[in-house]
Amino acid sequence: MPICAYGLGRMFRLRAPLPSALAISTLPFLFDSSFTIDGGNLFSTLAGEYAFSLCLALSFLVLGLFARGIRTGKGSIITPVVMALCLGSHMIPYLYAGAGVAILILMSLLPDRLFVRDDTVLAEVTDRDDSWQARQRSLWWAIRTGVLGVGLSCWWLIPFVQGQGLANPMGYVNDTDFFAKLFPGADYWVVALAVIGVGIGLYKTSRFVVTFAILAAGSALTFILLPQGSLWNERVLPLWYISLYLLAGWAVGELTREVATAWRKRKIERYATSLLEDADLPRPPVAPWLPGAVAGPLVILALALCVVVPPLAPGIIPPSALSKIGITVGANQVSSWASWNYSGYEAKPAYPEYQGVISTMKNVTARYGCGRAMWEYNANLDRFGTPMALMLLPYWTNGCVGSQEGLFFEASATTPYHFLTQSALSAQPSDPQVGLPYGGVDVAKGVQQLQILGVKYFMATSSSVTTQADRDPMLSKVASSGPWPANGSATTKTTWSVYLIHNSPMVEGLTHLPVVVPGIDATSGTWKDANVAWFGEPARWGVPLAAPGPSSWPRGTSATTTSTAIVPTAVSNISSTTTSVSFDVNQIGKPVVVRVSYYPRWHVSGATGPYRISPNLMAVVPMQRHVELTYGADRSVNFGLVLSALSVIGLVLLVVGARRRRSSL
Repeated sequence: MPICAYGLGRMFRLRAPLPSALAISTLPFLFDSSFTIDGGNLFSTLAGEYAFSLCLALSFLVLGLFARGIRTGKGSIITPVVMALCLGSHMIPYLYAGAGVAILILMSLLPDRLFVRDDTVLAEVTDRDDSWQARQRSLWWAIRTGVLGVGLSCWWLIPFVQGQGLANPMGYVNDTDFFAKLFPGADYWVVALAVIGVGIGLYKTSRFVVTFAILAAGSALTFILLPQGSLWNERVLPLWYISLYLLAGWAVGELTREVATAWRKRKIERYATSLLEDADLPRPPVAPWLPGAVAGPLVILALALCVVVPPLAPGIIPPSALSKIGITVGANQVSSWASWNYSGYEAKPAYPEYQGVISTMKNVTARYGCGRAMWEYNANLDRFGTPMALMLLPYWTNGCVGSQEGLFFEASATTPYHFLTQSALSAQPSDPQVGLPYGGVDVAKGVQQLQILGVKYFMATSSSVTTQADRDPMLSKVASSGPWPANGSATTKTTWSVYLIHNSPMVEGLTHLPVVVPGIDATSGTWKDANVAWFGEPARWGVPLAAPGPSSWPRGTSATTTSTAIVPTAVSNISSTTTSVSFDVNQIGKPVVVRVSYYPRWHVSGATGPYRISPNLMAVVPMQRHVELTYGADRSVNFGLVLSALSVIGLVLLVVGARRRRSSL
């Protein structure tokens, strides 16, 4: 990020030491503890927001390249490539960059009397071509470059947009404590410097300051005005913070430059005065670089290190003083997070327990076969290094044990049903998705829900859950691991009980025809609402809902509980990989449930479908004895690939044209 911020300053033609000041200003942002999961800073990166941080850094390059390209016409090839990399990393910082590009384009169309200038030497800004033709050229460059940049990303962007109806908003409630979030007490110094920077920048009509002042204001307004929906308003806070830090860095750099300029000017004036008294006075040495170009970055770096270093070396400054400038003291430090994250599973005190659980599952599957596993959730699973450590079961078992919890929360429409099941099977569930009808421990119901989802193994640890599990006829205890010391305690022990779930095949013939509900859209929120209710009522589980379905399936409402009973077809020879499922049936024409999450990119041969059925599974109607489903491209993917290919051709033509123009000179 510091390197990209430096490039941003250079491409905006900022005078030294301003590019260095921008680079250094990102350091306290990276170590800012005002937020830890929203993205951009090191805390968020260590929490898993790698893509956000990468995209935010690339957004600086996008803005810098557009600032240069609109002015000079340079960068027609590299700019769309960086745009595509930025968009391919994360959507939110890309929108930030897109807003900045729009601001730059609008400023380029302003007439000379409203000219917003680059922060460079005056000789370089007085030759601006204010003709309408020049502004048209800038506009055409920006449009052409922007279209190519988006086009290069269409191979994934088009499917991404098309699949939003199957995404799963987690329902996080927007934060309404606006003042505390926008102006955390520990960051007052940043806000003050940013305000100073805006004042100086507006007085000097700085294009950089105007751009980032508008971006800061826009980010704050978005945080305040964003309606409750799929995007949680806290996700835009990093955009507000980084705008403030860059403006603060610009302010410190500009003030440093002004002081250095005044000092050099004063030095020259003293020499001129002395020269009147002594004509032979030797000329004092004058540095070949601009005032403040060397000393400025050193001063700014020293100031930044005053914020960054003390947490890494506690005891130098009293904690009460550090807290006033945004420095937290204690375990909540970037260094502590990094040490915990990167010391590895083997270095954790609970590693023997973790290793024992993995070994137990390997032994179980060697006897009973591969399949998905669901485990009881507990926040203390962090003792393994992360509460998500068991999501690596597929890795440790070479793909044999599937991780039922290994879901991308927003990216899988199965997520609500997983967490409802977790709530029924955990003494201390996480219940992270807002708005779901969570209940208490109910192992019998939870196991039936696992059967619906096609889960083969259940792993329990708490006494309340294992007591119910031992009595459940749908479970057979097949192994245990432990007892293991819990969090270093010699008296508290944890024992993992592993159960085999009966009657839970991946593919099975249905006993009732699914009911097609005309009012439910398979790619909208109406599907989730209807099926969350369905998933919570055992009396309805025999009749899945569908949208759409063959004309032979009955029509009804989301509350329909009866349907035509049928003798299910027998399924055999089930085989599956991460991208395929195949099986044989003894009768054709009867629906079969495939307990894999529905998605339009699944294609079937030997059957009609796949159709989406409750809660988020697939049903097919075999037309042949052998049926195979494969995951592959659909029309949105192919369309996106065509647009990206055309964009690549456009880039190649630009390269060829540029080389021909150079060779003709």
